[in-house]
Amino acid sequence: MLTTSQKEFFEREGYVNVEQGLREADIQLVADEYDAWVEGHADRLLSEGRITNTCSEMDFETRLVGLCHQDEQTYREADHIVDICNVLGEQTFQFLRHARLLDLIESIVGPEITCSPIQHIRCKLPADLWDGADSYVAPWHQDAQVHTEDADPHYILTVWIPLVDTDEANGCLKLIPGVHRESKVLWSEGFGISEMNLPAREVLTVPAKKGDVIFLHKLTPHCSEPNRTNRIRWSMDLRYQRTGTHSGRACYPSFVARSRSQPSAELVDWRVWKKSWQTALKAYPTKLPRSTRPEEPIEQSIEL
Repeated sequence: MLTTSQKEFFEREGYVNVEQGLREADIQLVADEYDAWVEGHADRLLSEGRITNTCSEMDFETRLVGLCHQDEQTYREADHIVDICNVLGEQTFQFLRHARLLDLIESIVGPEITCSPIQHIRCKLPADLWDGADSYVAPWHQDAQVHTEDADPHYILTVWIPLVDTDEANGCLKLIPGVHRESKVLWSEGFGISEMNLPAREVLTVPAKKGDVIFLHKLTPHCSEPNRTNRIRWSMDLRYQRTGTHSGRACYPSFVARSRSQPSAELVDWRVWKKSWQTALKAYPTKLPRSTRPEEPIEQSIEL
Protein backbone atom coordinates (compact mmCIF):
# COMPACT_ATOMS: atom_id res chain seq x y z
CA MET A 1 0.00 0.00 0.00
CA LEU A 2 1.04 3.62 -0.44
CA THR A 3 2.03 5.56 2.63
CA THR A 4 -0.06 8.53 3.75
CA SER A 5 2.66 10.91 2.56
CA GLN A 6 2.77 9.24 -0.89
CA LYS A 7 -1.00 9.55 -1.25
CA GLU A 8 -0.92 13.19 -0.16
CA PHE A 9 1.92 13.89 -2.59
CA PHE A 10 -0.04 12.30 -5.43
CA GLU A 11 -3.16 14.29 -4.58
CA ARG A 12 -1.17 17.54 -4.47
CA GLU A 13 1.25 17.06 -7.38
CA GLY A 14 -0.68 14.77 -9.74
CA TYR A 15 2.02 12.09 -9.77
CA VAL A 16 4.13 10.01 -7.43
CA ASN A 17 7.09 7.72 -8.01
CA VAL A 18 6.73 4.71 -5.74
CA GLU A 19 10.39 3.79 -5.61
CA GLN A 20 10.96 0.03 -5.68
CA GLY A 21 7.24 -0.60 -5.35
CA LEU A 22 7.83 -3.85 -7.23
CA ARG A 23 10.55 -6.46 -6.98
CA GLU A 24 12.68 -7.25 -10.01
CA ALA A 25 11.17 -10.74 -10.03
CA ASP A 26 7.68 -9.20 -10.30
CA ILE A 27 8.43 -7.75 -13.73
CA GLN A 28 11.15 -10.07 -15.02
CA LEU A 29 8.64 -12.58 -16.37
CA VAL A 30 7.12 -9.82 -18.51
CA ALA A 31 10.56 -8.87 -19.83
CA ASP A 32 11.30 -12.53 -20.54
CA GLU A 33 8.02 -12.87 -22.44
CA TYR A 34 8.86 -9.97 -24.75
CA ASP A 35 12.41 -11.19 -25.10
CA ALA A 36 10.94 -14.47 -26.38
CA TRP A 37 8.64 -12.54 -28.73
CA VAL A 38 11.65 -10.70 -30.20
CA GLU A 39 13.38 -14.04 -30.72
CA GLY A 40 10.34 -15.38 -32.58
CA HIS A 41 10.18 -12.21 -34.67
CA ALA A 42 13.86 -12.60 -35.57
CA ASP A 43 13.16 -16.13 -36.80
CA ARG A 44 10.24 -14.86 -38.90
CA LEU A 45 12.34 -12.11 -40.47
CA LEU A 46 15.08 -14.61 -41.29
CA SER A 47 12.64 -17.01 -42.91
CA GLU A 48 11.22 -14.16 -45.01
CA GLY A 49 14.69 -13.12 -46.16
CA ARG A 50 14.42 -9.68 -44.55
CA ILE A 51 17.50 -10.16 -42.35
CA THR A 52 20.66 -12.26 -42.48
CA ASN A 53 21.49 -12.25 -38.75
CA THR A 54 19.04 -12.98 -35.91
CA CYS A 55 21.31 -11.16 -33.42
CA SER A 56 21.01 -14.02 -30.94
CA GLU A 57 24.10 -12.81 -29.09
CA MET A 58 22.37 -9.55 -28.10
CA ASP A 59 20.40 -9.00 -24.89
CA PHE A 60 16.84 -7.80 -24.19
CA GLU A 61 17.79 -4.13 -24.45
CA THR A 62 19.64 -4.41 -27.77
CA ARG A 63 18.40 -7.34 -29.86
CA LEU A 64 15.45 -5.53 -31.44
CA VAL A 65 17.86 -2.69 -32.30
CA GLY A 66 20.00 -5.16 -34.21
CA LEU A 67 16.97 -6.40 -36.13
CA CYS A 68 15.85 -2.86 -36.94
CA HIS A 69 19.27 -2.02 -38.34
CA GLN A 70 18.67 -4.75 -40.91
CA ASP A 71 14.97 -4.18 -41.55
CA GLU A 72 13.45 -0.70 -41.72
CA GLN A 73 9.90 -2.07 -41.69
CA THR A 74 10.46 -3.54 -38.23
CA TYR A 75 11.56 -0.12 -36.98
CA ARG A 76 8.46 1.52 -38.45
CA GLU A 77 6.10 -1.09 -37.03
CA ALA A 78 7.71 -2.03 -33.72
CA ASP A 79 5.68 0.32 -31.52
CA HIS A 80 2.52 -1.36 -32.83
CA ILE A 81 3.45 -5.00 -33.25
CA VAL A 82 5.32 -5.23 -29.93
CA ASP A 83 2.29 -4.18 -27.89
CA ILE A 84 0.18 -5.87 -25.25
CA CYS A 85 -2.91 -6.28 -27.42
CA ASN A 86 -0.90 -7.94 -30.19
CA VAL A 87 1.42 -10.15 -28.16
CA LEU A 88 -1.26 -11.11 -25.57
CA GLY A 89 1.14 -13.06 -23.42
CA GLU A 90 0.13 -15.06 -20.37
CA GLN A 91 2.82 -13.57 -18.14
CA THR A 92 1.72 -10.06 -19.07
CA PHE A 93 -1.87 -10.89 -18.13
CA GLN A 94 -0.73 -12.29 -14.80
CA PHE A 95 1.27 -9.13 -14.19
CA LEU A 96 -1.76 -6.91 -14.87
CA ARG A 97 -3.43 -8.57 -11.86
CA HIS A 98 -0.30 -9.02 -9.74
CA ALA A 99 -1.17 -8.68 -6.05
CA ARG A 100 1.76 -6.41 -5.22
CA LEU A 101 0.85 -4.03 -8.04
CA LEU A 102 -2.85 -4.06 -7.16
CA ASP A 103 -2.06 -3.33 -3.51
CA LEU A 104 -0.45 -0.06 -4.61
CA ILE A 105 -3.29 0.78 -6.98
CA GLU A 106 -5.91 0.04 -4.33
CA SER A 107 -4.53 2.92 -2.28
CA ILE A 108 -5.77 5.31 -4.98
CA VAL A 109 -8.62 3.57 -6.79
CA GLY A 110 -10.14 1.61 -3.92
CA PRO A 111 -10.87 -2.12 -3.46
CA GLU A 112 -12.94 -2.64 -6.65
CA ILE A 113 -10.39 -2.39 -9.46
CA THR A 114 -10.88 -2.76 -13.21
CA CYS A 115 -7.95 -3.01 -15.61
CA SER A 116 -8.59 -0.71 -18.56
CA PRO A 117 -7.94 -1.78 -22.17
CA ILE A 118 -5.76 1.35 -22.53
CA GLN A 119 -2.57 -0.61 -21.84
CA HIS A 120 0.72 -0.67 -23.68
CA ILE A 121 4.25 -1.92 -23.62
CA ARG A 122 6.69 0.55 -25.15
CA CYS A 123 9.94 -0.30 -26.88
CA LYS A 124 11.45 3.17 -27.21
CA LEU A 125 14.09 2.59 -29.85
CA PRO A 126 17.28 4.66 -30.28
CA ALA A 127 16.66 7.87 -32.19
CA ASP A 128 19.63 7.43 -34.50
CA LEU A 129 18.43 4.15 -36.03
CA TRP A 130 17.01 6.06 -39.00
CA ASP A 131 17.77 9.66 -40.01
CA GLY A 132 15.00 12.05 -39.05
CA ALA A 133 12.84 9.36 -37.47
CA ASP A 134 10.60 10.62 -34.66
CA SER A 135 8.26 7.66 -34.19
CA TYR A 136 9.42 7.08 -30.63
CA VAL A 137 8.91 10.56 -29.18
CA ALA A 138 5.80 11.06 -27.03
CA PRO A 139 4.63 14.68 -27.33
CA TRP A 140 3.18 16.62 -24.43
CA HIS A 141 -0.27 15.27 -23.63
CA GLN A 142 -2.73 14.39 -20.88
CA ASP A 143 -4.06 10.86 -20.73
CA ALA A 144 -7.58 12.31 -20.55
CA GLN A 145 -7.09 13.03 -24.26
CA VAL A 146 -6.75 9.40 -25.34
CA HIS A 147 -10.17 7.96 -24.46
CA THR A 148 -13.68 8.61 -25.71
CA GLU A 149 -15.94 11.08 -23.95
CA ASP A 150 -17.96 8.49 -22.03
CA ALA A 151 -14.99 8.20 -19.66
CA ASP A 152 -14.60 11.95 -19.10
CA PRO A 153 -16.49 11.93 -15.77
CA HIS A 154 -14.47 9.05 -14.38
CA TYR A 155 -11.20 8.75 -12.52
CA ILE A 156 -8.64 6.70 -14.47
CA LEU A 157 -5.22 6.12 -12.96
CA THR A 158 -2.19 5.83 -15.23
CA VAL A 159 0.48 3.40 -14.00
CA TRP A 160 3.87 3.79 -15.70
CA ILE A 161 6.39 1.01 -15.07
CA PRO A 162 9.94 0.90 -16.46
CA LEU A 163 11.27 -2.53 -17.37
CA VAL A 164 14.78 -1.05 -17.47
CA ASP A 165 16.37 1.92 -15.71
CA THR A 166 15.29 5.20 -17.33
CA ASP A 167 16.93 8.62 -17.37
CA GLU A 168 17.19 11.68 -19.61
CA ALA A 169 19.53 9.86 -21.98
CA ASN A 170 17.06 7.12 -22.92
CA GLY A 171 13.91 9.22 -22.71
CA CYS A 172 12.44 9.04 -19.21
CA LEU A 173 9.18 10.76 -18.32
CA LYS A 174 8.90 14.53 -18.08
CA LEU A 175 5.84 16.10 -16.49
CA ILE A 176 4.31 19.29 -15.17
CA PRO A 177 3.05 18.83 -11.61
CA GLY A 178 -0.02 20.43 -10.07
CA VAL A 179 -1.88 21.06 -13.33
CA HIS A 180 -4.50 18.42 -12.52
CA ARG A 181 -5.91 20.69 -9.82
CA GLU A 182 -7.16 23.08 -12.51
CA SER A 183 -9.46 20.31 -13.84
CA LYS A 184 -8.91 21.23 -17.50
CA VAL A 185 -8.14 19.24 -20.59
CA LEU A 186 -5.66 21.24 -22.66
CA TRP A 187 -6.95 20.42 -26.12
CA SER A 188 -4.92 21.48 -29.16
CA GLU A 189 -5.11 20.76 -32.87
CA GLY A 190 -4.35 17.11 -33.47
CA PHE A 191 -3.06 14.97 -30.62
CA GLY A 192 -1.48 16.32 -27.47
CA ILE A 193 -0.81 19.81 -26.15
CA SER A 194 0.63 22.52 -28.37
CA GLU A 195 3.44 24.72 -27.10
CA MET A 196 0.99 27.62 -26.97
CA ASN A 197 -1.36 25.69 -24.67
CA LEU A 198 1.31 24.19 -22.44
CA PRO A 199 1.10 25.56 -18.87
CA ALA A 200 3.87 27.99 -17.95
CA ARG A 201 5.08 25.91 -15.01
CA GLU A 202 8.20 24.07 -14.00
CA VAL A 203 8.88 20.91 -16.00
CA LEU A 204 10.16 17.98 -13.96
CA THR A 205 12.33 15.19 -15.26
CA VAL A 206 11.44 11.92 -13.52
CA PRO A 207 14.11 9.23 -13.90
CA ALA A 208 13.06 5.80 -12.65
CA LYS A 209 14.70 2.52 -11.82
CA LYS A 210 13.52 -0.95 -12.75
CA GLY A 211 11.06 -1.80 -9.97
CA ASP A 212 9.75 1.75 -9.56
CA VAL A 213 6.06 2.45 -10.21
CA ILE A 214 4.95 5.92 -11.31
CA PHE A 215 1.32 6.95 -10.83
CA LEU A 216 -0.06 9.77 -12.99
CA HIS A 217 -3.35 11.65 -12.74
CA LYS A 218 -5.03 11.68 -16.15
CA LEU A 219 -4.85 15.49 -16.27
CA THR A 220 -1.10 15.65 -15.58
CA PRO A 221 0.76 16.80 -18.74
CA HIS A 222 3.68 14.54 -19.57
CA CYS A 223 5.95 13.58 -22.44
CA SER A 224 9.15 11.73 -23.25
CA GLU A 225 11.99 12.83 -25.50
CA PRO A 226 14.16 10.83 -27.92
CA ASN A 227 16.22 7.89 -26.75
CA ARG A 228 19.82 9.02 -27.30
CA THR A 229 21.41 5.75 -26.24
CA ASN A 230 22.06 2.58 -28.24
CA ARG A 231 19.71 0.51 -26.05
CA ILE A 232 15.92 0.20 -25.88
CA ARG A 233 13.94 1.92 -23.14
CA TRP A 234 11.32 -0.74 -22.37
CA SER A 235 8.33 0.35 -20.27
CA MET A 236 4.65 -0.31 -19.63
CA ASP A 237 1.86 2.23 -19.29
CA LEU A 238 -1.34 0.82 -17.88
CA ARG A 239 -4.69 2.22 -16.72
CA TYR A 240 -6.84 1.19 -13.78
CA GLN A 241 -10.14 2.52 -12.50
CA ARG A 242 -13.00 1.82 -10.17
CA THR A 243 -15.15 -1.08 -11.38
CA GLY A 244 -18.40 0.08 -12.94
CA THR A 245 -16.96 3.21 -14.58
CA HIS A 246 -16.49 3.69 -18.34
CA SER A 247 -13.04 2.94 -19.75
CA GLY A 248 -13.29 5.24 -22.75
CA ARG A 249 -12.43 2.29 -24.99
CA ALA A 250 -15.71 0.39 -24.89
CA CYS A 251 -14.85 -1.51 -28.07
CA TYR A 252 -11.94 -3.21 -26.30
CA PRO A 253 -12.05 -5.50 -23.24
CA SER A 254 -11.70 -4.33 -19.67
CA PHE A 255 -11.59 -6.86 -16.86
CA VAL A 256 -12.03 -6.93 -13.11
CA ALA A 257 -8.53 -7.29 -11.67
CA ARG A 258 -9.54 -7.18 -8.00
CA SER A 259 -12.83 -7.27 -6.13
CA ARG A 260 -12.78 -7.31 -2.35
CA SER A 261 -16.58 -7.60 -2.26
CA GLN A 262 -16.99 -10.26 -4.96
CA PRO A 263 -13.74 -12.14 -5.68
CA SER A 264 -15.54 -14.47 -8.10
CA ALA A 265 -15.94 -11.48 -10.46
CA GLU A 266 -12.18 -11.31 -11.03
CA LEU A 267 -10.91 -12.54 -14.37
CA VAL A 268 -8.27 -15.18 -13.73
CA ASP A 269 -8.18 -17.06 -17.04
CA TRP A 270 -5.57 -15.70 -19.46
CA ARG A 271 -7.23 -17.52 -22.36
CA VAL A 272 -10.48 -15.60 -21.88
CA TRP A 273 -8.59 -12.30 -21.88
CA LYS A 274 -6.67 -13.27 -25.01
CA LYS A 275 -9.77 -14.41 -26.88
CA SER A 276 -11.70 -11.26 -25.98
CA TRP A 277 -8.89 -9.10 -27.38
CA GLN A 278 -8.63 -11.12 -30.58
CA THR A 279 -12.37 -10.85 -31.14
CA ALA A 280 -12.41 -7.11 -30.43
CA LEU A 281 -9.50 -6.34 -32.73
CA LYS A 282 -11.22 -8.12 -35.61
CA ALA A 283 -14.31 -5.95 -35.12
CA TYR A 284 -12.41 -2.73 -34.35
CA PRO A 285 -8.91 -2.78 -35.85
CA THR A 286 -8.57 0.92 -34.98
CA LYS A 287 -9.85 2.63 -31.86
CA LEU A 288 -13.02 4.70 -31.94
CA PRO A 289 -12.49 8.50 -32.10
CA ARG A 290 -13.89 11.13 -29.78
CA SER A 291 -16.84 13.19 -30.98
CA THR A 292 -16.54 16.01 -28.42
CA ARG A 293 -13.72 17.77 -26.58
CA PRO A 294 -15.05 19.27 -23.33
CA GLU A 295 -12.45 21.42 -21.60
CA GLU A 296 -13.64 20.71 -18.08
CA PRO A 297 -14.38 17.13 -17.01
CA ILE A 298 -17.44 16.60 -14.86
CA GLU A 299 -15.47 14.90 -12.10
CA GLN A 300 -11.75 14.34 -11.59
CA SER A 301 -11.36 13.57 -7.90
CA ILE A 302 -11.57 10.37 -5.92
CA GLU A 303 -11.65 9.63 -2.22
CA LEU A 304 -8.14 8.85 -0.98
